[in-house]
Amino acid sequence: MCGPAMFPAGPPWPRVRVVQVLWALLAVLLASWRLWAIKDFQECTWQVVLNEFKRVGESGVSDSFFEQEPVDTVSSLFHMLVDSPIDPSEKYLGFPYYLKINYSCEEKPSEDLVRMGHLTGLKPLVLVTFQSPVNFYRWKIEQLQIQMEAAPFRSKEPCMAEEVCSMSWYTPMPIKKGSVVMRVDISSNGLGTFIPDKRFQMNINGFLKRDRDNNIQFTVGEKLFNLMPQYFVGVSSRPLWHTVDQSPVLILGGIPNEKYVLMTDTSFKDFSLVELSIDSCWVGSFYCPHSGFTATIYDTIATESTLFIRQNQLVYYFTGTYTTLYERNRGSGSWVRVLASECIKKLCPVYFHSNGSEYIMALTTGKHEGYVHFGTIRDGQVSFEMLPRQWSVCEQIGVTTCSIIWSEYIAASDDLELLYHIPEFIPEARGLEFLMILGTESYTSTAMAPKGIFCNPYNNLIFIWGNFLLQSSNKENFIYLADFPKELSIKYMARSFHGAVAIVTETEEIWYLLEGSYRVYQLFPSKGWQVHISLKLMQQSSLYASNETMLTLFYEDSKLYQLVYLMNNQKGQLVKRLVPVEQLLMYQQHTSHYDLERKGGYLMLSFIDFCPFSVMRLRSLPRPQRYTRQERYRARPPRVLERSGFHNENSLAIYQGLVYYLLWLHSVYDKDYYFFLASNWRSAGGVSIEMDSYEKIYNLESAYELPERIFLDKGTEYSFAIFLSAQGRSFRTQAELGTVFQLHSQVDVGVVLADPGCIEASVKQEVLINRNSVLFSITLKDKKLCYDQGISGHHLMKTSMTVNVVGSSGLCFQETHLGPHMQGNLMVPVFIGCPPGKRLAFDITYTLEYSRLKNKHYFDCVNVNPEMPCFLFRDIFYPFFLIQDLVTGDSGSFQGSYVLLVVGGGPTLDSLKDYSEDEIYRFNSPLDKTNSLIWTTRTTRTTKDSAFHIMSHESPGIEWLCLENAPCYDNVPQGIFAPEFFFKVLVSNRGVDTSTYCNYQLTFLLHIHGLPLSPKRALFILMVSASVFVGLVIFYIAFCLLWPLVVKGCTMIRWKINNLIASESYYTYASISGISSVPSLRHSRMGSMFSSRMTEDRAEPKEAVERQLMT
Repeated sequence: MCGPAMFPAGPPWPRVRVVQVLWALLAVLLASWRLWAIKDFQECTWQVVLNEFKRVGESGVSDSFFEQEPVDTVSSLFHMLVDSPIDPSEKYLGFPYYLKINYSCEEKPSEDLVRMGHLTGLKPLVLVTFQSPVNFYRWKIEQLQIQMEAAPFRSKEPCMAEEVCSMSWYTPMPIKKGSVVMRVDISSNGLGTFIPDKRFQMNINGFLKRDRDNNIQFTVGEKLFNLMPQYFVGVSSRPLWHTVDQSPVLILGGIPNEKYVLMTDTSFKDFSLVELSIDSCWVGSFYCPHSGFTATIYDTIATESTLFIRQNQLVYYFTGTYTTLYERNRGSGSWVRVLASECIKKLCPVYFHSNGSEYIMALTTGKHEGYVHFGTIRDGQVSFEMLPRQWSVCEQIGVTTCSIIWSEYIAASDDLELLYHIPEFIPEARGLEFLMILGTESYTSTAMAPKGIFCNPYNNLIFIWGNFLLQSSNKENFIYLADFPKELSIKYMARSFHGAVAIVTETEEIWYLLEGSYRVYQLFPSKGWQVHISLKLMQQSSLYASNETMLTLFYEDSKLYQLVYLMNNQKGQLVKRLVPVEQLLMYQQHTSHYDLERKGGYLMLSFIDFCPFSVMRLRSLPRPQRYTRQERYRARPPRVLERSGFHNENSLAIYQGLVYYLLWLHSVYDKDYYFFLASNWRSAGGVSIEMDSYEKIYNLESAYELPERIFLDKGTEYSFAIFLSAQGRSFRTQAELGTVFQLHSQVDVGVVLADPGCIEASVKQEVLINRNSVLFSITLKDKKLCYDQGISGHHLMKTSMTVNVVGSSGLCFQETHLGPHMQGNLMVPVFIGCPPGKRLAFDITYTLEYSRLKNKHYFDCVNVNPEMPCFLFRDIFYPFFLIQDLVTGDSGSFQGSYVLLVVGGGPTLDSLKDYSEDEIYRFNSPLDKTNSLIWTTRTTRTTKDSAFHIMSHESPGIEWLCLENAPCYDNVPQGIFAPEFFFKVLVSNRGVDTSTYCNYQLTFLLHIHGLPLSPKRALFILMVSASVFVGLVIFYIAFCLLWPLVVKGCTMIRWKINNLIASESYYTYASISGISSVPSLRHSRMGSMFSSRMTEDRAEPKEAVERQLMT
C-alpha cells in the first residue's frame, strides 16, 4: 500500500476508430467559439513579481518573500509632509516588498504593451486577501482585504527617449500579523486592453534565510539547479498534502532514490528542487520489519508553519521562522526526528485545522500495530499522542492482529471510531449507476481492496476507496458507485471541498466525480482528452507535449491543476497547467452524442444537448459582506504633479507608509483611522494625498454569484433566486381536484442540506410562461438548535448547502470568453456560530441621555473628561450597550440579556486593582451575607444558581450601595469635593442570552462621583468642622472686643516713642547753643514744639495735649 507503483502518466493516444475526418471536423467545430474569442479578445495575462524597495525599477529581477518585519524607509519622508496633522511621536514604517505588475499578450513585446496601456489609461487594481490564522487564541479571526491602485514607475535602465522606454506598475505588498498566506487578485480598471482577472499566491516562505554573504538559501537543505529527467520521467504521481488554505509553503517528494523534494511558496507558479539536510539512515530492530532501504521521501505534509516528511520508517519535521505567527526562536535549526522508537509506515494528512491547532496522523507497524500516533501542531510546537488510549483497534474489533491502512480525522470526535464494516467482495451492480448496500445484494468474485477514506466536513460525505468507490452521507448507509470499474485501483483522491473530486488510479488514469451525484466521468484517457490535446498541439501550446509525466494532481481555488514534466527535443520542463474539466466533459459529451442528417446533397452535423435549461442566472443576491464577513479597505497612490504621471521612489515610499499605517490603525481599536484622514490634502516634494483615497468599504455589491462562504448567526436567513430558461417546451398543465388547471415546469431544483437538523431551506417556484422560464426563490435559515455560544469567529460549525438543477450534473455548460463554465451545481460552505467582526460596546451617549431623562438631572464631575463622563452616586444608573458590526459598519442596540459584574476598581486610575473570584462574588451577588455589595437592582431574574442578576435593556437600572465591606466604602476625599471611584465593569451574555450565538464580553471603566462618607468619618469631619467653626467665632468675638484696647495701646506706645525722639533732639540742640540762651531758646522751642504738635496730631485727645504742655 505504501510503495507507489511506477507507471507513466501519459500513455499513447488512443487510435481513432471512427472516421478521422469527422473527428477533425468535430474538433474545429468545438473550437470555433475559441477562435471567435481570440479574434475579439487578445489572450493577454497579468504578470506579477515581488521586489524589494532597493530594487524597484530594475528589470528582470524577482525577490523571495521571506522578510517579515517592517522597515524604516518612510519615516524621514513623512516628516516632510506639510499642512497635515502628522503626529511627530508616531513611528511611520513600511513593508519590505513591492508588487511589480506587467502584462503580456501573444506575439507582442511586453514593454510596448505596458507603455501603451499606461497611455490609454489602464491602471491595474490589486486586491490582497489575508488568510485568517490557525491559532485564534493568539490572533483575531477576521476576513480582511485591501484594494490598491497600482502606481506607474519608470524603469531605471538608460533610455534615449524623452519620456519613457520601459515601465511597470507598483503597489506595496502588505503584511499582516498572524497571516502568512495571501491571495493577490489583479484586475483592470476597464480602460485600455482587455485583460482577464488573474489570481496569484504570495505566501511568506519561513524556510529561507540570508547567509553571511547576504545570499538567500534554504534552511531545510540545499537548492539544486539541475532538474534531471530521471527525477521525473516515468515516475508515479503522488498526492499533494497540506492544510487547506493555510499552508504558505507546499512540499512534494517521491523522487526515486533521492532525498529531494519540490518546494514552492506560490502554489507551483515557481518552485525549487531542494536536497534535504537529513541523514539517510535506517534504524531496524526485532519489532520493526525490514522492508528495504531507500533515500526516497515518500510522504510529505505541509502545515501553516511546519513541514513533515517520511523517509523509510522515520518521520522528521521542520518548523519555519515565522515572526508574524510567533516568537523568532520557534524556528528549527535542523530537521527534528520524532517518534524515534516507532516504525511509521504512512503519514495521513488532516486537511482542516480546528480548535486553534493543526493535526497529522502517523500509522505504525511492528510492536504498536493497531495504534495511531496523533500529532498536534500549534505555533510551531509539535506533540504526539498514541490513540486509542485504552486498547488497540485490533482489540476493539476482536482480532489478534490487524493493520490500519488509512485514518481520517473528524473534528467532532476525540478518539478513534470505527465507521463501517465493508463487504468482503464488490457488489454486482447489474447495469445500475449506483447500488445501495443493504446486505441483501449479490456480489462478484472480486475482493474489495480498500486503500483509504475521505470525509468532507462541509457536506458530511464520506468516501471509502480502493478498487471500488463507496459514498455515504450519514456514516451508516453506503452507496456503491458502479461507474468506476473494479478492474482499476484508486491511488489517491484530490478534493476541492466545494463539491468536486478528482481520482487518480494506479495506472495514472484521471476520473471525476461531483459529490452527491452518482456519475463518475473518465477524463484521461478519453475521447474528450484526445480532442483537447489535438487542439493544443495545433496551437503549439508550451504546456503540452507528446511525452509527459504527471507528478501530482491538486485543486486550487476550486480548479483542478496538474504538475507535469514535459519532454520536448530532449529538453525537460516542469509546468503547472489547468485541467479543463468542463471542456473535457463537453468534448466527451459531443463526441458520444451527435447526429448526421442528410439535407439536400450533404450531411448536417448536429449535437444533442442534454442540459434541461439553456440559461441559468442568479438574482436577488443580497450584499455579501453581512454574510461573508469580508472587511475591505481601499487605498490609492498619492497624486504626483509630474505631467507624465510617473511616480518616483519617494512617492512610492509614502504610498507604502500610508498603507502600513492604515492597516496598523485597523489592527488597534483604541484609535480611529479617520484621524489619519483629517486633512483634505498633504504635499511633500510634488506629492499630494487626498482624504477619500483611504477608506473602509461597507457597501460591496454582489458579483452575481454565490459567496465563497456564508456565516449564519442564530436565526439568520440568506435568500437568493435562480432564474432558469428551459430547453424547448418544458411546461405542462395539470388538473387538480376542485381547482383550475395548474401550470407545472419540468425544470426542477433540489436543495441538499448537509445538516437538516441545524439549517432549513425553503424553495418557492414562479413560472414565467411568457419567457419560457422559471424563477426559484430559495431561503436558507438557521434553526437555532445546533450551537450554544462562542467567541466571535471561534469554534464555528461547518456545514453546507448544495443547489442542484435536476438532471444537470456534468451536462450543463456556459460559454464565456474564458472558456466553458459548468452550471447546475452550486455548493456553498456554511458556518454556524458567532460571525467574525462583531463586538459589544458601551453606549455612553444613550446612557447619558436616558439617565438625564429618568433622573431629571445630570451632574458631571468637576474635572470634566469627555471620553469618560461621570455618573452621580445617588442617581439610578441605566446602562445600555451596542452591537457593533465592524464589517458592515452597522451599529444597533443590544436587545439580549447579560450579566453585569464589578471586577475591579480604585479611587484613582493609578490605583485600579482586579478583584479575586471570591471578592467578585461578594461585591456583586444578591446572596452575599457579608455586607459587601457594591450595587443592587430591582430585577428579579437571576442565573440558575441565583448568584448574579440577569439584566437587559428593559431592566429598571442599577442602584449604587457601596456597603461597609465594599472597596468603595468610606473613601477619603481628594480635596474639598465628594469622593470619586472608578469601577472596572465586566458585561457578558454567556449562558443567559438566547438571542445570538455570540458570547460577548466587554470590560470598561465607569467613573462614579459623589460617594457618601461612612458615619464615623462623617461624624469626625463634622466635629472637626464644628470645632474649627466655633474657634473662628470665638476668635472673631475676642477680636472685636479687644481691638479698641489694642488700638489705644498702640497709640500710647507711638506717642511715647515720639516723645523720646523729641526730648533727645532738644537736649542735643541745647548743648550746642550755650548756657546763656537757654531760657529764651527754651521758650521759643516750647512754642514751636507746641504748634508743631498741634498741627501733626490734631486728632489726639485733649488730655494728651495738656500732659505735653505740663512737661
